[in-house]
Amino acid sequence: MEKTKSEIRLLEFTTSKSLKAVEQFFDFLGGSVNLLYSSILASFRKPYYFGLLMEQCYTLGAKSLSIAFIAAVSTGMVMSIQFGYGLERFGGKLYVPKVVGLSVMRELGPVLTCLMIAGRVGSGIAAEIGSMKVTQQIDAIRALGTDPIKRIVIPRILALLIMTPLLTIMADLIGITGGMILSYFELHINPNFYFHEAVVALQISDFTVGVAKTLFFALIIGVTGCYYGLKTEGGTQGVGMATTRSVVTSSILIMISDFILTKIFWLFERA
Repeated sequence: MEKTKSEIRLLEFTTSKSLKAVEQFFDFLGGSVNLLYSSILASFRKPYYFGLLMEQCYTLGAKSLSIAFIAAVSTGMVMSIQFGYGLERFGGKLYVPKVVGLSVMRELGPVLTCLMIAGRVGSGIAAEIGSMKVTQQIDAIRALGTDPIKRIVIPRILALLIMTPLLTIMADLIGITGGMILSYFELHINPNFYFHEAVVALQISDFTVGVAKTLFFALIIGVTGCYYGLKTEGGTQGVGMATTRSVVTSSILIMISDFILTKIFWLFERA
């Protein structure tokens, strides 16, 4: 009997947790879509804060160069050494430039760069806006007759839409270059041959698909970070929870949307 009661309590607890998780998911989905819709409408109204946009481009983009550089170089080198030694057993070592170039350009460059940005920028957006929320700075902005969405949300989302593709393009080039360096010293592949083969294997669609993905990823990072920042409650503890939720949610959505976007782009290319 006691065992049955314990099982019933455990089942009730699990059910309540599951229902709460589903409720939070739909709350996030509805709130983020509403925030995006409000941001699109507000972006066409004056005033326009170009100074804030430039500031956010520097903060969110230029200061993320180091992590994008490290991620890209590591990815290119790891892929070169893995594919190089793996294909060498089958006499396919000379295919390394094509494999590395195609993989970095279409998938690993956009995805890993945006995951790094989600960790650094997404958390920063949620923490900054969350701190403004709990210290009532956002209420003060409203009291002064200014729309917080125009002053806080839109500059950050636009900055991500501008800087994320640029960071990804740079990461693609650095990743391919990192693969070339390691291929030269470890696999003894001529650098000129490496770049020639990497460029020949790539098409314009490979470049455009990778860059197009980053626009969706930038929206995910920006909207998620702003949403959790504006929903922050409970002081400093609430800011920490908002930061964590922003990074986790952004990372999961990037991985899921990457599969969906890859499938959609392949359907368009094959049509």
